Formats: sequence, C-alpha cells, structure tokens
Amino acid sequence: MIQPPQPFADLPAGLVEELLAKAGDAGEAMLASFQDLRDSRDELRKQLRDRNLVRHESELGYPPEPSTCGTDGSYGVERLLSADFVACAAVAVEGLTPPKEARHWPEPRFKTFVSIETHAEDTTTLVRSIMIGRELVLASEAPHDVVMVDGSMALPLIYLNQALNASASNADRGLARTFLAEIPDYLSSYLEVLSTRRTDKQYIALPKYTSRREIGNEVGWPMTRDDRGILSQVLEAGEYSDPRPLEPPEQQWHLNVGRLRKDVKDRIEPVVSDVVAALESTFVTYYKPHLWLPALRLEMSREIATNRHRLAVILRGLKHQCATSAMLEPYPIYLADRTVKALARALPAFRHIATQHVSESYEGDIADVFFAMHSYRSEAGA
Repeated sequence: MIQPPQPFADLPAGLVEELLAKAGDAGEAMLASFQDLRDSRDELRKQLRDRNLVRHESELGYPPEPSTCGTDGSYGVERLLSADFVACAAVAVEGLTPPKEARHWPEPRFKTFVSIETHAEDTTTLVRSIMIGRELVLASEAPHDVVMVDGSMALPLIYLNQALNASASNADRGLARTFLAEIPDYLSSYLEVLSTRRTDKQYIALPKYTSRREIGNEVGWPMTRDDRGILSQVLEAGEYSDPRPLEPPEQQWHLNVGRLRKDVKDRIEPVVSDVVAALESTFVTYYKPHLWLPALRLEMSREIATNRHRLAVILRGLKHQCATSAMLEPYPIYLADRTVKALARALPAFRHIATQHVSESYEGDIADVFFAMHSYRSEAGA
C-alpha cells in the first residue's frame, strides 16, 4: 500500500487512497499529452516557420549588456473578530551585476501599507489594487535600461477598475481614501510602463500564466494547446516568436470613472483614455533564453516590439539574468517574488505586535483584546 504524504496524515485512509488514485489518472492524461507534443514537435515547428514566426536573437545583433531590475508585490488580509487586518508591500530589486546602474535610483525601493479596516467584502480588492499601483510607481522610478514587471500588462487595468467600482460606493473607508488619493500616481506610472516613451528605458511584463493564445489562434492550434507550453518545447535556445499584438478581451478595455466624485474624476479622467489606447498597442513575444528554461512570455509596447535595437536590448538583458537552471525566471523577478512572498507568512507576527501594543494600553479586561484580535481566516496573494 502506498504510504500517504505527510500533508495527508490527518485524513481518513480511504479518502487518501481515492485521491492518490485520481492523481495517478491525471498523471496518465498528462503523459499522453506530453507524448503527443513530442511526436508532433517537428510539425508544430514547421507551422511556425511557414508563417515566419520563429526568429533568432542573433538577427538583432548584440548590444551592450543592459542594467536591469524587477518589481513585484504581495498582500495579506487577516479576518479578525471585529475588523480586518490588512497589509501589502511592493519591492524593486536590481538584477545581477555587472553592469550596475549609475543613474540615481530613489530610495526606499519598497513601499508598504498596514492598516486595520472595518469588515467589508471589497477589502481584498482595494488592498490588492494599492499593492499593484505601488508596484507601477516603483517601476516608473527605476532608472534601469530594462525594467521587468511581474504579471501581464493588462492586470493593473483589471485590478484598478475593480477598485474604482468598490471605492465609488464608499469613498470614506480608510482603504478607499488611500486608493483614491494615490490613483493619479498609479495611472501616470502605468501609462509610462505601457507607452515606454523614453528610448533609454524598456518596460516589459512577464506573466507566468495567461489564457491568451496569440500564436495558437494565428497558427490554428486546438484550444487545448497552450502557447507557452508548446513554445517551451518547440523553440530552440536563443529563439523568439515574431511579436504579435496582444489578444483583445471579449469586452473593450475600460476604466469606470463615471461613479467617482467629481474631484477624483477630474484628476484622473485625462489620462484614462491614454492608458486604454496604450494597452491596445501592446505586443507579445515568447523568448527561450537557454535550453533549461521554459519560454518566457514578454509583453511590451509597440515602440519596443517594432524597434530591432530596443528588442535586442531586452533579449540581451533577459539572457544574462537567466543565469542558472535553479531559477525558471529572470533573477530580479525571482528575487522580488521571494522577497514579497514573505509578507503573507509574516502577517500573524504583525498582528501579534499590534495585539501586544493594544494589550499594554487597554484598561479593560484583557480577554476583550484577545477575542477581538483573534484571526478566523487569512487571505493572501501576489
């Protein structure tokens, strides 16, 4: 009999055996998929070449190695008896050096937020948007040649739009006030990342997961085949797919500012149409820096995708930052991710510090404090 892994130790034996059997069935299905992809690899590669979709980095030349950095963020929410304890952090991390960026990089290279909020369904929506907005601000402040943003170019628009809808109904909440006060900075930084107007700075987004299929739809691959999964197997080291426009959503990109107070609306409305237009001009390519890495999905502005030198700078920077098979993504994104992921694990410690502070000053029954600060559920994300 198969011994259950330690995480299953407290589950009934029959339940564990059934789960293990079904996991084995799932493995068989994956095996069949891998074998099918292996058998059809040459044909898939031919389909890409027939459409002139496969390029090699050597075609672009070899510019000087650029300086790089990456940004990421995470958030956590602890649902207490009487309130929500929320925290988020965004960090920017410099890439492997040399080269080291000589231009001034403002400090601190992180932004944090910790607060106690009244119970509300939109708490997670708002703190997540503050997190991603501050990521964008950090990215726009970085002076590096190549600035990497974790996630897709479209993700900030989705999160910010959700937060705008949540804030419109209750703009006096603490989280909503913070979000509405800072959203002009978020949007101006977002526009900078999307448009990449400065030729000495290249912004790219690196989503780990996406349901969009720009390559698959053009070539005619079945819906069951994922672009990144296939291209990780089909592309050779140093190859990239010819950039293609970002697949549009079913509904047009938008930011709903109609329900906001007039003073907030007047501050952000001028830049909203520019943000949407810049997002609609986003391009996508897949790049495989080394044999030991999966293909990286890169999202960038039209200005970068159509400029051979700027595209070469990005690929050169990524190749240098993917220096070991121990990391399946560029170093600055990897390190930023590991740094901010610690926030969720540390949230109970933050709550404990707040509880101790309250306990030292509270003049009533200490049991009131521990009941009120007891955590019933935790949520975290990045």
